[in-house]
Amino acid sequence: MTKFSKRWSDPALVETCDVMDRLFQPMTAADGIAFSIGSPAQEALPVDALREISQDVFRRDGRGVEALAYGTKMGIRDLREIIAAQLLAPKGVQTTADNILITAGGLETMKLMCDVFLDPGDVVLVESPTFVHCVMIFQIFNAVCIPCQMDDQGLILEDVEAKIKKYHPKMIYTVPTFQNPTGVTLAQDRRQKLAELAEKYDILVLEDDPYRDIRFKGKDLLPIKAFDQTGHVVLANSFSKIFSPGSRLGYVVAPDDIMEKISYAKVATNSHSSKISEVLAAEFFKRGYFPEHLKRICALYRERCAVMMDAIDTYFPAGTKHTYPDGGLFTWAELPGDIDTTELLKETMDQLHISFVAGSGFYVEGGDAGKHCMRISFGAVTPEKIQVGIKRLGDYIKTKL
Repeated sequence: MTKFSKRWSDPALVETCDVMDRLFQPMTAADGIAFSIGSPAQEALPVDALREISQDVFRRDGRGVEALAYGTKMGIRDLREIIAAQLLAPKGVQTTADNILITAGGLETMKLMCDVFLDPGDVVLVESPTFVHCVMIFQIFNAVCIPCQMDDQGLILEDVEAKIKKYHPKMIYTVPTFQNPTGVTLAQDRRQKLAELAEKYDILVLEDDPYRDIRFKGKDLLPIKAFDQTGHVVLANSFSKIFSPGSRLGYVVAPDDIMEKISYAKVATNSHSSKISEVLAAEFFKRGYFPEHLKRICALYRERCAVMMDAIDTYFPAGTKHTYPDGGLFTWAELPGDIDTTELLKETMDQLHISFVAGSGFYVEGGDAGKHCMRISFGAVTPEKIQVGIKRLGDYIKTKL
């Protein structure tokens, strides 16, 4: 048999692939409760609005032919203009449609950036813990991921600067708002400082911000990109959490020189993103559905988060620590004692029909890092099931101490 490429034999990549398999492992039991799923709630999907829009779009005298035809590498212009005016300008990011590329989901930006910038052995600084899906992409390109310390205000920039001096990275990858997996948000002053470090050391910052708009309490913060004066910050975002994950739409904001290269990498990958999804999304915004939709989904997640926080405080064992997110879909719990959450997950899925994501897979440093941690998602679980599932899970954890 023809041999696979060497990178697919890399033990680190194989291990990450195993983590990804567990991350998407379905909960098939009829009474199962999946705290592992990082997707939006079914109730947050704009089914009725899109049905109405589709009736208008898919007509020859509407946008039907446009939606079903080939498109340009950058994506349809009205959607890019909507992104600039409605999603970026209110957040302090001033740009134009020419510096926005529509991608096939938020993750495609990571691959395009790796295509353009990473050579084998290049270093990428990541958060500890970090989003494992992007680690997988970096590893496919034979990059070396170096972890940087975090606290309850996000990345500790003294550690970031020390790692910059030691490892001379090509890129810094961060999820600054309601981070996956912890739910932690990078403080405003640290965002500005990170942009300044990127300029000082001539390093790219890849700002992955798909949860930013799902804020249900606290003050909105400017993106890192808003502090970028020299084109060292590339902003990646997604429509998956605020519109539809099935649409597979995201976007990237980058300066001219970077945009030129990643747009050609896009052409080499898939020519352009789905025109059908782009047209439907553009019409969703142009017809004024988004503001009320966003209010509704933020209220939905606010309720679910509050129920989750109260349930963990009530039912998990004394000594448990967890984050209190101001938005997004996740909280992060650190259990007392010497519980291995990877083994715990096997037991809870088998005996309780409850899933979460074990913490160790989010740490690139390996070893026992994250051994006693878990990512718990409240986004796709109803308040009633959150109460039942967290009580059942907490009671079981107490028997292991």
